[in-house]
Amino acid sequence: MKQTIGVLGAGTMGAGIAQVAAQSGHAVVLVDLNKEQLDKAKSNLAKTLSKLVEKGKITDAQKNEIESSIQYASDINDFAPCNLIIEAIVEDLAIKHKVFESLEKVVSENCILASNTSSLSIASIGSVLKNAKRVIGIHFFNPAPLMPLVEVIPAVQTSSQTLNSSVELIKSWGKTVVVCKDTPGFIVNRVARPFYGEALRIYEEGIADFATIDWAMTHFGGFKMGPFTLMDYIGNDVNYAVTESVFQAFYYDPRFKPSFTQKRHKEAGFYGRKSGRGYYDYSEVAILPTPTKNEELGKQIFNRILAMLINEAYDAVFMKVASEEGVDLAMTKGVNYPKGLIAWSKEIGQKNVLTQLEQLFAFYGEDRYRPNALLRKVCETI
Repeated sequence: MKQTIGVLGAGTMGAGIAQVAAQSGHAVVLVDLNKEQLDKAKSNLAKTLSKLVEKGKITDAQKNEIESSIQYASDINDFAPCNLIIEAIVEDLAIKHKVFESLEKVVSENCILASNTSSLSIASIGSVLKNAKRVIGIHFFNPAPLMPLVEVIPAVQTSSQTLNSSVELIKSWGKTVVVCKDTPGFIVNRVARPFYGEALRIYEEGIADFATIDWAMTHFGGFKMGPFTLMDYIGNDVNYAVTESVFQAFYYDPRFKPSFTQKRHKEAGFYGRKSGRGYYDYSEVAILPTPTKNEELGKQIFNRILAMLINEAYDAVFMKVASEEGVDLAMTKGVNYPKGLIAWSKEIGQKNVLTQLEQLFAFYGEDRYRPNALLRKVCETI
């Protein structure tokens, strides 16, 4: 069923979501108060669609149809006919509250109000609504047209009708949908934290430099990017903010403790590729450092980070954030992990993972390394 989809925020994510909805045959209303941002979104879409025509993936007629189906506006009153609105603006709860209060006054009683937030509570976002049954999290991954995963997050207020309608609609857009609990970081941003955090910890202990840790994860793990290359790609300002947000939201659980190394890079403006300098220097004259390709050291680094990732995956299942299948699907489809972490643990042996974690826990004496109860329970039955 073709509907009218509203998207608030014409940044990279909002524009990408608008493109996905338009390519699925819906009428789209893209609203942003910044006229320049709207013009940029329109121009970028035209370039993207032209490339798709060149590659033979769509026709000229389809390109024209997609472009004409998107209405660019700077007034939220233009959302009036929408069946679903996805908010994709700044991660600021106070601003989102004002926006959702305003949206409810514009739309019909049946319009679903969704947030693309990656780190804020859906329950909290929906708390300002008179009809909070309509609120839901619909979290796309960047770039939205290319990344297959969408996390759908019902709040405690969300009705089953809102959840079912949202899942059905997003699936009809050709996306892989995983439903997860409204907890900090949802699935991907929660489970992925050790990929960055443990890599930073290994560096801070002086075990290996950035390049060697990156090499260990790509060479032994088959990851497309090592953690430091990926943090530079995401932006250290963005990645640190998510880590800090998850840490605070989990009542300062040491598993999610941010790193001073990353904080100092952020404070120095070493954001990564976008600033020309991060953990690596991206200037034209820069020579990238060479990793120390010590096989034994590399395996130790890879095994340690992987064990921490697997532990977090088991915790997400243990705390009913999502099913085993849901967690593995989220990590492979949302952040391109070479394997689902639960499946990976079975491949290498859950007892081997547990032994690694127990050794780390015994050596450091920190809760950061405590093995998850579900992993222990599984190992008892093997």
